[in-house]
Amino acid sequence: MKQVEIYIDGAAKGNPGPAGIGVVICRDGEVIRNLHRYIGSTTNNVAEYSALIFALQEASILKIDNLVINTDSELLFRQIKKEYKVKSPHLLGLYSQAQHLLSSFKSVNIQHIPRENNCGADKLANIAVKEALKNA
Repeated sequence: MKQVEIYIDGAAKGNPGPAGIGVVICRDGEVIRNLHRYIGSTTNNVAEYSALIFALQEASILKIDNLVINTDSELLFRQIKKEYKVKSPHLLGLYSQAQHLLSSFKSVNIQHIPRENNCGADKLANIAVKEALKNA
């Protein structure tokens, strides 16, 4: 697969609290994957990084060469772009894992988008949390 556009989001109810991730993968304007997963109790920032890592792993499985990643997390965006340092010890490992995965693609363009343009991934992240809480 040549290029895809990926929307990512993480949600934590409580911060920290029950958390989920949502990933929407699109090719030529068509959704090819809607993914969500409950990730346990954690912070919103950990959920955002977990969504990015999950999306990158999925893109690798799909043998995608070129990615456009869309996130509404300004912190994640600025840290990945190396505009902000990663100061939080519990984000450092996730940041390193994300950077390692990012280096395996021919090209990656990460974009910060408004929250209202990330509805699909946001909805999926919240579904993951709701399903886990319902089954608890």
